Amino acid sequence: MKTSDKIVEAAREILMAEGAPAVTMRRVADTVGVTAMAIYKHYPNRQVLMDTVVARAFQDLAAGWGRRAEGGDWESRALGLMHDFLDFALRTPHLYTYLMTERRESARRFPADFTEGASPAFTPTVSIIEEGMRLGLLKEDDALEVTLALTASIQGLVQLYLGGRIGLTEDDFRALCERTARRILNGIKA
Repeated sequence: MKTSDKIVEAAREILMAEGAPAVTMRRVADTVGVTAMAIYKHYPNRQVLMDTVVARAFQDLAAGWGRRAEGGDWESRALGLMHDFLDFALRTPHLYTYLMTERRESARRFPADFTEGASPAFTPTVSIIEEGMRLGLLKEDDALEVTLALTASIQGLVQLYLGGRIGLTEDDFRALCERTARRILNGIKA
């Protein structure tokens, strides 16, 4: 593994274990076994390093997103995307928070960055909503905004759960999310 890749991987591991504030150039250098100054040969500053961590994390997410119910019926695939999202959010809460909810200058902004299909997490959900509309399963509407309504509801529940505001086991929480998604889908069915 190249040193630049080791640096990114170390930063990501620290981020996943402790959150973004714990990722310092010195801490990453110590983890990799190089001097703090050596990191700057690969990444001119912390922001560039963190942006690289984000880009690679989204690449990894995109590689597996939507695989859970591949080949299933429309609703199974739609709910499968939600369960993929929950797997990500609940298994790596610090990474989820940094990618999805913390303020970052390079973060995608709705609607402009999402109309271009640039989001590995949002784009597959837009696609499944568009497919549901084409198939006549969902009411014709703005697919981007319908997707936002669906995903924002689940993200809101995740935030409450991660913040300790929902006192359910993980299995019960996942069931709550599925019931919520079904309620929203039922509301927009044709």
